[in-house]
Amino acid sequence: MSQPEELRTDPRKRIFKELDDVRAGMLGIEGSEQLSQPMTHHAFPEEGVLRFITSRQTDLAEAIGSGRTARYVVISKNHDFWMTLRGEMTVSNDREKIDEIWSRVSAAWFDEGREDPEVTMLELRLTDGSAWAATGNPLVFGWEILRANMDEEHKPEIGEQAEIRF
Repeated sequence: MSQPEELRTDPRKRIFKELDDVRAGMLGIEGSEQLSQPMTHHAFPEEGVLRFITSRQTDLAEAIGSGRTARYVVISKNHDFWMTLRGEMTVSNDREKIDEIWSRVSAAWFDEGREDPEVTMLELRLTDGSAWAATGNPLVFGWEILRANMDEEHKPEIGEQAEIRF
């Protein structure tokens, strides 16, 4: 099944497949003056949750406080899938969940590794989102653009867009 077809028939499955293939996106808080920043996510499809390791000292962790609405934007490696996800972001110190996603990459950011007192986790409980999938076939893309340029009534059909509620 093609990426656009799967987005049309099972958007949740397609979104989590893409999240599994891409390690980072841009995370920001809705209504905040702060600009979005790159973060590495850990996806938990069965829970509809994304988790991020960070320091308590980051502007992002401090701005979240007891909870805020956040947006996470991701583009696929092949630049043929785009998504923006929204949900409620909270700071969590759940040691078991932090241990589950901890890695050598995470450790590189903390002087004392996993035992650093500044280690914390952001948890984005997804509520909704939007995704776009384009055909990965350059021939289909070219044909659709050619047709659109030759027939003013034809609009290129090169993908799908889906709204999703989690």
